[in-house]
Amino acid sequence: MTSTQKDQHGARSQRSQEADKPHRRKGEKTYSCEECGKDFTLAGSLKRHKVIHSGVKAYSCDLCGKSFNRAGSLKTHQLIHSGVKAYTCDLCGKSFTFASNLKRHHLIHSGIKAYTCDLCGKSFTHAESLKTHRLIHNGVKAYTCDLCGKSFTLAVNLKRHQLIHSGIKPYSCDLCGKSFAHAGSLQTHHLVHSGVKPYTCDLCGKSYIHAESLKRHQLIHSGVKPYTCDLCGKSYTHAESLKRHQLIHSGIKPYTCDLCGKSFTQPRNLQTHQLIHSGIKPYTCDLCGKSFTEAGSLKRHQLSHSGVKAYSCGQCGKAFTHSGLLQRHQVIHSGFKAYSCHICGKTFHLLGSLNIHLRIHTGNDVYCCDQCGKLFVRYKDLERHMFTHTVGRPYKCDLCEKTFKAPRYLKIHQQSHTRKKLQVQLL
Repeated sequence: MTSTQKDQHGARSQRSQEADKPHRRKGEKTYSCEECGKDFTLAGSLKRHKVIHSGVKAYSCDLCGKSFNRAGSLKTHQLIHSGVKAYTCDLCGKSFTFASNLKRHHLIHSGIKAYTCDLCGKSFTHAESLKTHRLIHNGVKAYTCDLCGKSFTLAVNLKRHQLIHSGIKPYSCDLCGKSFAHAGSLQTHHLVHSGVKPYTCDLCGKSYIHAESLKRHQLIHSGVKPYTCDLCGKSYTHAESLKRHQLIHSGIKPYTCDLCGKSFTQPRNLQTHQLIHSGIKPYTCDLCGKSFTEAGSLKRHQLSHSGVKAYSCGQCGKAFTHSGLLQRHQVIHSGFKAYSCHICGKTFHLLGSLNIHLRIHTGNDVYCCDQCGKLFVRYKDLERHMFTHTVGRPYKCDLCEKTFKAPRYLKIHQQSHTRKKLQVQLL
């Protein structure tokens, strides 16, 4: 390209750029809005603009009733109801109704958070997100629910909350049928079925479905327990944990089992308890076949097979598989016997020991083997005894006729006979 051609091209380019800019012809009249000062080249444009200030919304959506100043705005809004999302992100596949929404979404992938809160340092992708966030710091919650009194910083949050009271749950999971009031809640729930837990703790490796769950979990590692019970001094990492604990002191147990009348402070404790009545024990130990109502109980039980006793008594050195067992044991050293028999006055360290003792007075040996009629004071002794009648225990001890499910258990059992024999020889 010659220098002359370059000059011509540059001139055309400059003219093109100038043509793209909004401009008005020399002597052209401008129309200014007296409310906000905005200028327009056409009287019709100013007229349309003034509708915004008038508050008149003449165009209503016949599907949801939402009103608009302009017919064009209504038309744009109706795309939401059509379900058409023509603009798709090529990075994550998420689709949007409007091109502007896709453009905003792209900023998330860029990682750029140009808007920072000068009070807490938190950064945001969009200016309006920062503006919304700042409302948290001013503490103003102007939107209050007239049904329960709960207040919110934003009107949209109040609107979302009110769906809870309406009982309407229009979003259903097509895998399990569970319904939700909000689309976001359903989306979060879907992660449960996928098994994906994208948020992992870098200290212990535990994974979570939600970022906030990981954040809550990490407080445990920090060791900070800022919430203390003023009645007993026990401290907690989270405020809601303290709140749940304080129900114990109040004595209030609002959740009652309709089968046996037992009451609980927490709904989840009632749910767990009701599994006992159902007889369902979905968690089975693959080493001994024992089944449990809860996953946590199975996990605790499996420690007995591992042989690991990580909790030792500082006074006598006795070791235990669980912290709860150590705590029970330490009551013995304290000398404190809080449980008294109302019949003979004998005192006990543990409530379970008192209950066993009371059967001496009542003669109520309630645990009876339905196979051979043998009676037991403790249920766990009956449970252990029942193994002798269980089908599928082909490994039999030739010294005491006790049966086992696996050869390794028979071998462990036979060692007890060997130890007894050695003890007799030493005597």
